[in-house]
Amino acid sequence: MSAYGPSFPIIFNHKSEPSSPSQKPFIPNPTCTSLSDPINADDAETRPHPTVREVCALLDLRRAWNPTQEGRLRHLLRRLTPHQVCAVIRAQSDERVSVDFFRWADRQWRYRHSPDAYHALLEVLSRTKMCQTSKRVLRLMARRGVDRRPEAFAHAMVSCGRARRVEEAMEVFALMLKAGVELDLLVCNTAVKVLVAAKLFDRAVRFVERMRWAGIEPDVVSFNCLIKGYCDVGRVEEALGLIKEMPFRGCAPDKISYYTVMGFLCKEKRVEEVEVLLEKMERDSNLVPDQVSYNTVIHMLSKHGHGDEAIGFVREAEERGFRIDKVGYSAVVSAFCKNGRMDEAKEVLDKMFVRGCDPDVVTYTAIVDGFCRVGDVDSAREVVERMYENGCKPNTVTHTALLNGLCRIGRSVEALDMLKSSEDEWWTPSAISYSVVMHGLRREGWLSGACELVSRMIDNGFLPTPVEINQLIQELCRGGKAREAKEFMEECLRKGCAINVVNFTTVIHGFCQAGDLESALSLLDDMYLNNKRPDVITYTVVIDALGKNGRLEELTKLTEKMLQKGVNPTPLTYRIVIHWHCHSGTVKELFKLLKKMLSRRALRSVYHQAIEKLCGLGKLDEAYSLLDRVLRSGAELDANTCDVFVGSYLNRGDSLLAYKVVWRMLKRNLNPDVHLCQRVWECLMSEGKSEEAKILMVQFVGRGLLLPQHV
Repeated sequence: MSAYGPSFPIIFNHKSEPSSPSQKPFIPNPTCTSLSDPINADDAETRPHPTVREVCALLDLRRAWNPTQEGRLRHLLRRLTPHQVCAVIRAQSDERVSVDFFRWADRQWRYRHSPDAYHALLEVLSRTKMCQTSKRVLRLMARRGVDRRPEAFAHAMVSCGRARRVEEAMEVFALMLKAGVELDLLVCNTAVKVLVAAKLFDRAVRFVERMRWAGIEPDVVSFNCLIKGYCDVGRVEEALGLIKEMPFRGCAPDKISYYTVMGFLCKEKRVEEVEVLLEKMERDSNLVPDQVSYNTVIHMLSKHGHGDEAIGFVREAEERGFRIDKVGYSAVVSAFCKNGRMDEAKEVLDKMFVRGCDPDVVTYTAIVDGFCRVGDVDSAREVVERMYENGCKPNTVTHTALLNGLCRIGRSVEALDMLKSSEDEWWTPSAISYSVVMHGLRREGWLSGACELVSRMIDNGFLPTPVEINQLIQELCRGGKAREAKEFMEECLRKGCAINVVNFTTVIHGFCQAGDLESALSLLDDMYLNNKRPDVITYTVVIDALGKNGRLEELTKLTEKMLQKGVNPTPLTYRIVIHWHCHSGTVKELFKLLKKMLSRRALRSVYHQAIEKLCGLGKLDEAYSLLDRVLRSGAELDANTCDVFVGSYLNRGDSLLAYKVVWRMLKRNLNPDVHLCQRVWECLMSEGKSEEAKILMVQFVGRGLLLPQHV
């Protein structure tokens, strides 16, 4: 048995490099072809080999390995040719398994990978964000003296680009030059592609210019990358200018050059220019539109909702003798359905039958979804029945569209019945199917049914997201069912759902709103037991609840605990702490707590907030003790706070203290509000304190500030 145990070791750190088979490509650029096909000619021969199939089957069972199975894999490894090893690496749906297999095989006694295996692994990694792993493979190749071809560096650069680490991609490029690997067009185009995808268009343009200095002439792929970059930043005129300039640079544009600009025009709703550009493509570049051209334009127009223009190109293509397939028609149908134009969609469907192009499940599903969008679920059901009559079985997407339509018009119970009968009707719900019905039940207020559906969803192998769980928890808490919300969350946690801090905070907030503070505090402690670290929002919710219940001592202790846990207060936390301490009159305790909080996160307006709150509550003596703290910087914020002070004293009829505040402001070079000072002066005069009123007048005249009556 291997020293690594019954399953593959995690050789490289995948935590910071997410990889998923369903990951969307980072650079969906039609102007740049892939570095190589996922399975080359060699793989076409080796992949069906029985030994390769057996190895892949063993890898699929890796989580339940025993010593016998690992011994069998070790035996098979020695029978694999280098090409077959590459086939195994490429055949894995999860790229991390490819990495683990590569490393596991590399550590077997008297086995050494061929150079092709390293390149195959880098090719696989180029489909992921695992750039650090790609760089480690490059370093491993250097240490072992394995020849590093230019495409190896290109694959690593693509991986860095997918991870949005452009500088690291360019470091790989520099590493290639330093290693003395001959620069070629493939690597240069990869660099341009990565820069364009990262929105670093100016750097991409400079890079293309430097390619010439290095003796490498840009090809059509290089220019197509730049054309895409121009379109991405909205500079379509410059993109067209580059197309016009390309022949003078020794590189004629191809159809992809024009398609890229057409796609941008469709996106920007400049549809009338698409046909002009298509004519220009034929006239200026002698590129005659073919079947692919029309299919591309039809799909681009349909994607952005331009159904009328798309059907116009369908007619033009058919007049030229091209046959539009069901995929093209389905795109047009989908465009009409998304805009709620069901009559036009049905006309296209009828036209498909006339042309002998039978609609497929995608076409019918688009129509079902379209009827559901306009609220005509009965017509959608008729379409489903018509599918069966025409020998086209509805799939999960079709049924999910119908479920969504039922839920949108308030018939979620009917949707639930349909979901329950899925097994009898021979279709399998997906996670989206369950989510659609769950949200419908939630919106209609049947929360118990929604919770039961989530439980059934989990039992069938589909885990709801934390966001979906939180929406249900919020609805339960709004209905005063915080305890049921807690039980629901704990059930999801037990069944393996990803419960996060937000979910706990929502339940805690529900308990606080219901006045069940003890349960809120208990759940706060449970978060640590479940390895969930409360954030500042969690603490702030509980701190506010403690203040509302007059439990100031516990409020202070919890705030101190928050600071000890390394959680910094937010301005909202400060406001809540200040509000409840001032309201309770525990000003000394407030000052001590604020000092600790400020040591973690400074907030200049803290004492201003405290003064304004105390003044608002009529506790001027406590507020006056803070005046020195706000008069230190002489800023406008300080003047505004002092104005609040002055107004509060005047409202209390204490003109002398108001005068003292104004005097202290003037000593700090702060200009008080002129109208407030007018009131202070009038009050002093009416109370016979003419000396103070005179001093106030002198100070104002000396500073060039005159009271309104003297202007």
